[in-house]
Amino acid sequence: MAGYRRSVPEGDTVFLAGKRLHAALAGKLLLRGELRHPRWAEYDLAGLTVTGVKSVGKHLFTRFDDGTSLHSHFRMDGSWHLYKPGMRWRRPDHEARAVLGVEERVAVGFALHDLELLPTDDEDRLVGHLGPDLLDPAWDDEMAAEALRRFTSRPDHEVGLVLLEQRVMAGVGNLYKTEACFLLGVSPWTKVRDLAEPAEVITLSRKLLLANADRPEQTTTGSTRMGEAHWVFERGGRECRRCGTRILTANQGDGVYARIAYWCPHCQPGPAPAPMPRPSRRRTGPGSRRY
Repeated sequence: MAGYRRSVPEGDTVFLAGKRLHAALAGKLLLRGELRHPRWAEYDLAGLTVTGVKSVGKHLFTRFDDGTSLHSHFRMDGSWHLYKPGMRWRRPDHEARAVLGVEERVAVGFALHDLELLPTDDEDRLVGHLGPDLLDPAWDDEMAAEALRRFTSRPDHEVGLVLLEQRVMAGVGNLYKTEACFLLGVSPWTKVRDLAEPAEVITLSRKLLLANADRPEQTTTGSTRMGEAHWVFERGGRECRRCGTRILTANQGDGVYARIAYWCPHCQPGPAPAPMPRPSRRRTGPGSRRY
């Protein structure tokens, strides 16, 4: 069964969804193949066989034996759930955009605003612009070097913003951007050119994603206990786990790309804007991504 958080998902969320969908659907004949999206509603996928499900950064491709792929992107509130036939769905029926049913499982894609049926050979049209996928099973030194090249090609940009740029490397969202900056001891507003070891950014980002790629909980501290999963993410106004300084928050980025940044001014020295007013305390825990 799948749960969801109302925030843009990290690459490990999509990776885990793809892995579990692949296990449930690959090699199986579709007994139900509904696309409840205005653009694709006339298509019925029943009768096709799923050849595989693959994630690329934050994109997901479900591939069929007729040479087509169903592309989906979670955006803010999308998710794929897995059910046994006949089970009640956890989200409203009207939010379902895709229903793929095989003999023993039903995969339901909810709130998938970005949904497209395309030739499998054309998948690159949607993801060819992305940087190296940090969770690509084929990751090697060449991909790491390419990610570093793209990262350092933006010397005048803020580290926090470049980490979120999927054209540099695919997979990092606001959670891992925030935690990576803390663990590296730099302000999110530090310029790329001012990093002593920019390669560490690539290595650490991949390490954090890999650590959570095969489990529903997302932790950067090593603990999955309630309220202990993160160093600074969503902990504005609380004490830093390392030094006790109050964690600050401020917006980073413009318009639809703006995200709340969290940082400890003692552990992460460097440039920073005026912080937001201190937020009220609320309990938070590790993100749940059950499928």
